[in-house]
Amino acid sequence: MPDIIQLLPDHVANQIAAGEVVQRPASVVKELLENAIDAEATVIKLIVKEAGKTLIQVTDNGKGMSSTDARLSFERHATSKIKKADDLFNIHTKGFRGEALASIAAIAHVDLKSKQENQELGTYIKIEGSNIIFQENISTPKGTSIAVKHLFYNIPARRNFLKSNTIETRHIINEFQRVALAHPTISFSLYHNKNEIYHLSSSNLRQRIVAVFGKKTNEKLVPINEVTDIIEINGFVAKPEFAKKKRGEQFFFVNNRFIKNTYLNHAVTSAFESLLSSGYHPSYFLYLTVPPKSIDINIHPTKTEIKFDDEKTLYAILHSTIKHSLGQYNVGPVLDFERSSSLDTPYSFKSKKSNSPKITVNPDFNPFKNEESTKSLHFHSKQTKNNQWESLYTDTNIHNVEVEAETVNASLFSEETKTNKTYQIHKKYIVSSIKSGIVYINQNLAHQRILYEEFLENITVKEATTQQLLFPLEISFIKNDIELIKEIKEDLENIGFKFDKISEDSIIINGIPTGIIESQITTIIEQLLEDIKNDIPNASFSQLDIMAKSLAKSLAIKTGTVLNLKEQEEIVNKLFICKQPDLSPFGKTTFITINIEEIDKIFNN
Repeated sequence: MPDIIQLLPDHVANQIAAGEVVQRPASVVKELLENAIDAEATVIKLIVKEAGKTLIQVTDNGKGMSSTDARLSFERHATSKIKKADDLFNIHTKGFRGEALASIAAIAHVDLKSKQENQELGTYIKIEGSNIIFQENISTPKGTSIAVKHLFYNIPARRNFLKSNTIETRHIINEFQRVALAHPTISFSLYHNKNEIYHLSSSNLRQRIVAVFGKKTNEKLVPINEVTDIIEINGFVAKPEFAKKKRGEQFFFVNNRFIKNTYLNHAVTSAFESLLSSGYHPSYFLYLTVPPKSIDINIHPTKTEIKFDDEKTLYAILHSTIKHSLGQYNVGPVLDFERSSSLDTPYSFKSKKSNSPKITVNPDFNPFKNEESTKSLHFHSKQTKNNQWESLYTDTNIHNVEVEAETVNASLFSEETKTNKTYQIHKKYIVSSIKSGIVYINQNLAHQRILYEEFLENITVKEATTQQLLFPLEISFIKNDIELIKEIKEDLENIGFKFDKISEDSIIINGIPTGIIESQITTIIEQLLEDIKNDIPNASFSQLDIMAKSLAKSLAIKTGTVLNLKEQEEIVNKLFICKQPDLSPFGKTTFITINIEEIDKIFNN
């Protein structure tokens, strides 16, 4: 038989490798920003158009590259970071595999301009799908500027699987935030469609966190600092009262590299035990410094997962450090058996003798002296009142008043008096009788359907009612959330929200939809933004649908809520006038029916 195994062409191999390294535009952003950091840049600028689908450009003032290095950098496994296998266990740079630029060049148009400080001219290289179109010398500033255009132009299937611009932009901003938080001493700026999203000047760690997440973040932060032989921990955790239902503001950095680790996350969460309400997650920005030989970075293409030599010890140290800091700053309970200096006797009073306090008594005081006069006065007043009270019933025939008494007898369940009553069982289901049998209604899912159709009608058809707040409510958000709120502001106003002001890092609300409690507003809007970020399609109506679903889910009666008879009947009546009462907005069954025949079979009747 003929031989069937053959080597793949380089351009095919590069496209396959690109599938692991470049999953979406945010992957390109991450790789380019990390290359700029490895080049010892102090100022880095990121420009994005159409969520990175049209353009991703990173410009830095780093060391730059020679003409030979610039061309060689696009070859697979070409890197300046490591030279031998042992270097994998002593990595101090972001990149080390030599795959990123080759993978990016295989699926996009790339323009590279780079110049070293001691050179008069720089290098300009243009590449399309791994093919070098031309290379020439040009005049350019010190550093490197790389522009990635038309990402996935030669892989249309991958391009079609990209999400909407809103979602892809969110992923880009997330990657930008992670890199910026890991390197507060470097100046970063981000522009999307010619709009400046971030301009972060060189600062310390606390200032960088505040610059990324807003001015209100400063009051939330509790410092964390611990140095041991195994690990050094620095950073901040947020106070328990600022915990959120979403997990967005949770950052682990190991040797200035962002990582994800559920085991260490559990160490932080357990340190907040009994301080957080159910379903809420603490925010934290933790920087771990460990010996490079004690970790393995080369286990995942995105390098966001790290293997530690001794995770259990790290868990214990991290847990106790956070617990100690929460107690030290009076955030959490703490046992301290040391004597407080505030209870010590001042030095100047130590030689003085204490005197017994003098007690004076008035021997002529008698609380019962005027008892008789008081009694007679009260009695006279009471008598007068009784006379006036009795006069109200003059010429009143009490015996003629008829009282209707309810009697229970055998006719209680007759056809004339029979009504459809509802019952609540296990604080979860509403049971009601119908002509054909019995209906079981899930109170949470049914209320979701009711609220969903009401909100959708308010958004698209009629004007919603608004309740004005006595005092305007100010809520802080990060910049990309503010931009999203501006986009959906009109739809939120149609639901019943009224905005007094929307600034760069906060919104002021002076009116909320009827039926919403003021204390729920922050949670509702945060959940709404999270749902829109994760699920928003391109169609505008679908965005309204997501909003209605999110609000309905947040405000629906929860399982475990006790309902009185009137509330039960209201849910039953409103559910069955909905356009689609049998399903919740998320496609779950709201009720089931059991007819008489099925009940008879159970009892063999």
